[in-house]
Amino acid sequence: MNITINQVLQSYIDPLTASEYAALERSLLAEGCRDALVLWNDVLIDGHNRYAICRQHGIDFKTIQNTSFTSLDDVMLWMIDNHLARRSVSDFQRGVLALRKKEIVAARSPAPVNALDAPDGEHAPKPPMSTREEVAKAARLSSNQISQIEKIQKAASPELVEAVRSGMISINAAATVASLPQDEQVAAVAGGKKLLRQAAKEIREQRAATRTPREPKIHVSQDTPETGNEPWAENAAQAPSEMERLRGEIASLTQRNVQLQAENVELNQRISALIDAS
Repeated sequence: MNITINQVLQSYIDPLTASEYAALERSLLAEGCRDALVLWNDVLIDGHNRYAICRQHGIDFKTIQNTSFTSLDDVMLWMIDNHLARRSVSDFQRGVLALRKKEIVAARSPAPVNALDAPDGEHAPKPPMSTREEVAKAARLSSNQISQIEKIQKAASPELVEAVRSGMISINAAATVASLPQDEQVAAVAGGKKLLRQAAKEIREQRAATRTPREPKIHVSQDTPETGNEPWAENAAQAPSEMERLRGEIASLTQRNVQLQAENVELNQRISALIDAS
């Protein structure tokens, strides 16, 4: 029997850990391959790990055909939904799969209708999976986590992607480290989990130090006519002096901000030293 492995489809599968693969191998050697492999024509769409182990040890296996698909996109969506439903799939991989589903659905959806072209009284239909919230719901993650995964996909080095995929570093920390130049990301990954966490911590401290403080706002109610005897009238009369105090605080914070920016240079040097020491 000729079975084809589609590399794109295989990439949708979260790789088993060494212990998980060994456990599956022991089970197949002891009990045989009880569940049939699923094919679409000659393309394997479910059972990649079982197929590899069965071939390695000469274990017999059965196959079944899924004839409900009309295109490779149908197969991809079926595989994605299957894996999204499994508890063993990591948060990062669920996010990646949900974002892939968004791309496939968007490519299959008709072009959006201009609001001016829509019939009177009707709104243009909204494509499914078109918002980050919908993607997050499909992946059982938060919108912020989906945003972080998107950043990792765009900016992370392959080594950093593998680190978050394997669980060496969290999604949040990986998205932070992804802001570093690629060579520094690679060096941080080579330094191991401790260095990755330290690098993420240093970057967060830099961002906090350079964040501009917000100027507080003073609100005076205008719900009732002014008579000069309102409960807030005395406070309103004192507003200029209060404003001066606040301006003084802002000036002090601005000066502190300048000092913190100077400290950023030292923090950058510390990160470089940590990477060099690894």
